[in-house]
Amino acid sequence: MSGSEQSITIRASSKRNGITTVLIGCGLLLLSFFVMTVLPAVLFLAGVFIASAGIVGLVMGWFKIREPNFSIELTPQGICYFHRNGQWQVDWDNIQRIDAPRVTRGIELKDLEMVGIRLKDVEPVVMSISPRLATNILMEQRPLLLQNPDDNCTTGTCAGSDLLEDDKYKLPSGQVLRGVQAMFANRTQRLRERLGYDLYIAAAELDRPVSEFVTLLRSCHDKVQSDALSHSTTERASQATGV
Repeated sequence: MSGSEQSITIRASSKRNGITTVLIGCGLLLLSFFVMTVLPAVLFLAGVFIASAGIVGLVMGWFKIREPNFSIELTPQGICYFHRNGQWQVDWDNIQRIDAPRVTRGIELKDLEMVGIRLKDVEPVVMSISPRLATNILMEQRPLLLQNPDDNCTTGTCAGSDLLEDDKYKLPSGQVLRGVQAMFANRTQRLRERLGYDLYIAAAELDRPVSEFVTLLRSCHDKVQSDALSHSTTERASQATGV
């Protein structure tokens, strides 16, 4: 991916069929109204069940429609993640590693159904993320804290205490954060220690299998790094020849 190329947009699988789900929900509600008002009373309970299914369909469709049209955009500058509560962005040159996080299951290692991104410096993300999105991520990532538990925990209560993050965090630059930003920064540090990555993208946010998306991110990252190195080499050569 170079500066002259267009960006790549990813549409979340969870976003699909939002309007269809709403229409199905409306149809079920109409059917339930017909069953409860026209058909014999013995079928009234069935109408209630159909109405319940219709309401569930409407709610599910509404949440699908509310989500952004695209969950991820890959640009020549970096990765942009979009959520109804906000967004975060990571530059390619700030990425150290991309892979699927692995957890221990007995004597085996299993890949989680998500993409992990290890950063060189988490500060740009912590300082730019919106409080609403940070809060949402803190809630959604709680199950990750139960993965790869600390073997040194002898009380058995370490996992429970990990669910609450400290609301104070000191950045490498010396700045002290408080509130949701600090809690988010502490969470990224804790998950890096547990799983090896700072940011996580669930499989539901993707339009392809996790392994294929990891390959796509790696190829984009390598291309940008290669282009940057080539550009730097050309500039040094030009300066050496006085052009």
